[in-house]
Amino acid sequence: MTGALVIGAGPAGLMAAREMARAGLEVIVAEAKPSVGRKFLMAGKSGLNLTKAEPFETFLRAYGARAGALRPMIEAFGPQAVQDWARAAGQEVFTGSTGRVFPTAMKASPLLRSFLGELRELGVEFRTRWRWLGWDQGTVLDTPQGVRRIDPPVTVLACGGASWARLGSDGAWTKYLAGDAISPFRPANMGFRIDWSPHMAKHFGHPVKGIELQAGNTRSRGEVMLSARGLEGGGIYEVSAAIRDGAGLVLDLLPDLSETEIHQKLHTFRVRDSLQNRLRKALKLDPVKQAILMEFRRGGMADLPRTLKSLPVPIAGPRPLDEAISTAGGLRFEVLDAGLMLRNRPGVFAAGEMLDWEAPTGGYLLTACLATGFWAGRHAAAHAIAQGRAAAR
Repeated sequence: MTGALVIGAGPAGLMAAREMARAGLEVIVAEAKPSVGRKFLMAGKSGLNLTKAEPFETFLRAYGARAGALRPMIEAFGPQAVQDWARAAGQEVFTGSTGRVFPTAMKASPLLRSFLGELRELGVEFRTRWRWLGWDQGTVLDTPQGVRRIDPPVTVLACGGASWARLGSDGAWTKYLAGDAISPFRPANMGFRIDWSPHMAKHFGHPVKGIELQAGNTRSRGEVMLSARGLEGGGIYEVSAAIRDGAGLVLDLLPDLSETEIHQKLHTFRVRDSLQNRLRKALKLDPVKQAILMEFRRGGMADLPRTLKSLPVPIAGPRPLDEAISTAGGLRFEVLDAGLMLRNRPGVFAAGEMLDWEAPTGGYLLTACLATGFWAGRHAAAHAIAQGRAAAR
């Protein structure tokens, strides 16, 4: 049978290997780290958000400017297919109140074990500590046994982005592709630095719940975590792209109340009551929210309702690229054909986070990685089979 090589053993690479093996190809998966699926397992520490159950067009809009490029792939392997795949692997799923879909086990290891078991039954071979070094009279790999050169009919690159280098996504692969094929990496779904005053230290490590964050036209009702470094957590991640691209961050500390309602509640208490007591008794504002308000508040009592609804938070900059949950940038779609094959290197396909797309957390990241791996694997298999038939004639 025709051989195939996958470089990178994350979700995209494993899905590509699955589709090629199911098509009858002998597949080797090369992974630079000592074990496979490391970032997949890390994602499982927060419950493994597989996908999101919502109307298809709503789901697709999460990919912004790359929605059009990703549409056929997510149509082929989208949110429902991800759920069906998990169930077929013996992992039942459930949908939370926000539409996010999780395995009932709330961790990644059972699903990964089942996935790897399926691949081994299909004959897929794994080679760990095999690092791709580009091309030179074949595909060059640094292995524990020394440098090897192999020349498979098809290769799927699934090398990851440029965050969490210790898990394998270090972006080193960019040196082996033409510079104009790569959009520079930028952090995505990341925290931001804030220059807190000393009195905020006692609140570090506490979550801030029941707020709305706004940056430009993007809004989030997720919670955030205060830390010595700034703001972290799902709420800030959802608006991080807008902040990164220049929008200011504004907090609504009481999203379920209007300015008028806040004004009325504040004036039900005596004027001689302290501001802290008014905020606590009239508005049920907890100590963490009070601290944030006092940290950034400008203006007097007359401005307080408006301030509570639109509190500007000065940002000192994003956290470093390697700390980001994911990255924007990567291999541009313009250098790939409709099947995700490199136009200047026939037989070489690409998938996963190394492609130039981004999305917020909430199931969109993992779904797109699986979908692009599925798409690249199927097209790579079709290419290999067609080439084999042509050679036989």
